[in-house]
Amino acid sequence: MKILIICSKAFYKDIEPIKEKLEEMGHIVELPNSYYEGNVEEKAWKLGTKAHLEFKARMFKMSKERIGKMDAVLTLNFDKNGKKNYIGGATFLELYEAFMQNKKIYLYNDITEGMLYDEISGFSPIVINGDLSLVK
Repeated sequence: MKILIICSKAFYKDIEPIKEKLEEMGHIVELPNSYYEGNVEEKAWKLGTKAHLEFKARMFKMSKERIGKMDAVLTLNFDKNGKKNYIGGATFLELYEAFMQNKKIYLYNDITEGMLYDEISGFSPIVINGDLSLVK
C-alpha cells in the first residue's frame, strides 16, 4: 500500500522509525511535503506575507495531488504544547482531502476531544493506537 504520512512539523522527529517499520511491512511510504526542508515555511515568512500565503497555497495544492496518488494517509497525532493527540489546521485539511478522495485514513492515536472531534470522526478514521500492524 502507498501511504502518505501527515502531521505537524513538531512530529517530524518521530517519523523515521514509523516509516522504517511500515517499509519493513512492505508499504511504500511518502513523507510530509516539507519534511526534507523543515524550515521552508519560516523562509517564506521572512520574504513577507505574500510569499507566505503563496507558499501555503502551493502546499495545499501539493497535498491534494500527492494524496491522489496514495492508498492511505497515516496521521501522526501526538501530544503538543499540552494538547493531547494534536491535529493542526493543515493536517486537518489533508485529512479532509483524503476523505474527499476516498482514501483510507489512519490515526496513530485517538481523536482528541475538542472543536474538530465531530468532523474528524465523520471521516471514519481507523485509530491504530500505535499498532502499525493495523495498517493494511
